[in-house]
Amino acid sequence: MKTKRFLTSVNLMAIATVVAAPATAVAQTAGTNPLDYPGPTWSPYLVGALIGILSWLTFYLSHKPLGASTAYARVAGLIGQAVARRKTESLEFYQTTPPEIDWSVMLLLGIVVGAFAAAWTGGELTGYWLPPMWEAQFGSSPTLRLLAGFLGGALMAFGARLAGGCTSGHGLSGTLQLSVGSWIALICFFLGGVPVA
Repeated sequence: MKTKRFLTSVNLMAIATVVAAPATAVAQTAGTNPLDYPGPTWSPYLVGALIGILSWLTFYLSHKPLGASTAYARVAGLIGQAVARRKTESLEFYQTTPPEIDWSVMLLLGIVVGAFAAAWTGGELTGYWLPPMWEAQFGSSPTLRLLAGFLGGALMAFGARLAGGCTSGHGLSGTLQLSVGSWIALICFFLGGVPVA
């Protein structure tokens, strides 16, 4: 049963990748070459295709969906073990999801390294603590920006655990598997994110 479900997921990933190819072709005919995107940033068409391939490879090689929120929980568990081992090990979550460094934790490291590489090669590595848009809206306090970033990240982590997955788990892997719950979560991400942004 697991093998059949896995093969179905791989087939859906392959179909999604093939379906994404015409979008790239349309972008090229519209005058936007995905490999030569104007501006300093990486082409969203190229990055989207690469994320699709990464998601497919993740299923194929690890038999698990691409996702990041469980890795954050594992890292929190590792910190918890260092600070309060008995309490951490008594939590039900960590009895089924042991706090360990696995491929998903390494993915988090890859996200940080990849973001740095993208900013560096895309000409967006500014070194500013405060972008001009932040200063215009909220003032010149780096402490306020760090606090807002920390609280925003904590809220997102809480929401991801409450929803049973993050934008990677639901938005990429879940929707590619045609999970109804993931499609509902993805719609809710946009319904909440667009007004807030």
